[in-house]
Amino acid sequence: MDIRQLRYFSTIVEEGQITRASKKLHMAQPPLSHQLKLLEQELGVKLIERNGKQIELTTPGKVLYKNAKKLLHQLEETIIEVKETEEGVRGVLALGASKSCFSYFPEKIHAFVKKYPLVTLQLREGDSFVIGEQIKNKEIEVGVIRLPMELTDFSYLRLAKDPYVAVIPTSWKDTKNFTHTTIRMQQLKDIPLLLLHRIKGSGQYELVVDECRRHGFEPKVVCECPDVTMILSLVSKGVGATIIPKYSLFSFQAKNITFLPIEDTTIIAESALIWSKERYLTKSAQSFIEMFKEGFK
Repeated sequence: MDIRQLRYFSTIVEEGQITRASKKLHMAQPPLSHQLKLLEQELGVKLIERNGKQIELTTPGKVLYKNAKKLLHQLEETIIEVKETEEGVRGVLALGASKSCFSYFPEKIHAFVKKYPLVTLQLREGDSFVIGEQIKNKEIEVGVIRLPMELTDFSYLRLAKDPYVAVIPTSWKDTKNFTHTTIRMQQLKDIPLLLLHRIKGSGQYELVVDECRRHGFEPKVVCECPDVTMILSLVSKGVGATIIPKYSLFSFQAKNITFLPIEDTTIIAESALIWSKERYLTKSAQSFIEMFKEGFK
């Protein structure tokens, strides 16, 4: 068994068909089928079952695939690490950010691309759970997420704390008598609220709801959504108000919304820069993290 055979086997599994795998590997189907047969003979087990044109992994096949992926990733990272011993900071750096945290990125990205012009950035968006999964799956190296989130599998850097603010349609300043530059929680009683609610690992939604209850009322939630941009778009159309971290506003431009600091609450949002504990980080990723560390000392 060698690395080439493990790569062939992993590709067959991921493509779901030997025909598709052969096309992806740019080789004829018979030699690929032969390599699979040799691998099964060497291990003395059946790795896949054919179901028409589709394939299904046997139990030994699942074990081999899981470990083959680890070995292939380790090999790729070893090659990168060896090459980088003689190279400067260059290549592709894949980053991810929750939309409600993206405001942390533009200034840092501007400084980074100016300092490291040979690095190309790839940006991906998702809620905190998605960003975490993308790091685990090695789709990105570094991400900014909104806490709370389970951080056992990650190294992380906590970023600045962010106070929650109320965001209302600007028209409400006259029609609903929101005439001051701040607001109190009781003023949100009976007001239709649109709240951030992640599908997995929420925390923000519960934090806001619990704060409303602490002030003696049950919030009138008319919409839950994991996307801050969608929520702010609805607020701008007068559908309702929202309570979100202040920095979430900086990546959204709208003329029809007004944010008001909340006088009588101390709830805050926390964010973190996260990366894998296990994998090798490219020089570009290490440099990007160091740039964040300098800004949050």
